[in-house]
Amino acid sequence: MNDMPGPDPMTLCEEIRAHLAARKLAVLATQSDGQPHASLMAFTPVDDIKRLVFATYRKTRKYESIIQGGRAALLIGSGIEPFEQQRAGLIVTAHGNVFAAPINSAQSMLKSHIQRHPEFEEFFSSPECALIVMEISDYQLVTSTDEVRWCNLDSI
Repeated sequence: MNDMPGPDPMTLCEEIRAHLAARKLAVLATQSDGQPHASLMAFTPVDDIKRLVFATYRKTRKYESIIQGGRAALLIGSGIEPFEQQRAGLIVTAHGNVFAAPINSAQSMLKSHIQRHPEFEEFFSSPECALIVMEISDYQLVTSTDEVRWCNLDSI
């Protein structure tokens, strides 16, 4: 997405991979009927950095927004985790398509999500809960007001 020369895409991937491994919570941004909505979510990377999964109850605004809109953003950065002090550092925003996990891969994705967040096992396994997949189109990496980089996954 960025036409300016920059670091090797694989270097960006390594930065993103390390950032996703270090963080467990993110802010999900969706919209429905012109109304934006933000939610704090536990997430898990799957398929390297190409997909992220999270869970939500089916009877929520975010679930309706996901089903209706099909696109979302997930902001992953310092200061989001409870009790973590805000500090300078990398802020990553994932952009992509969101949808209910396909039946053929839902169990393995759910298992990975529970392994990363065992404290939410009962919630994730509830019949009222939907496992959602975010198929990433690109990541925006921000380290300062003047340093914004993009990683388009089509180029990898």
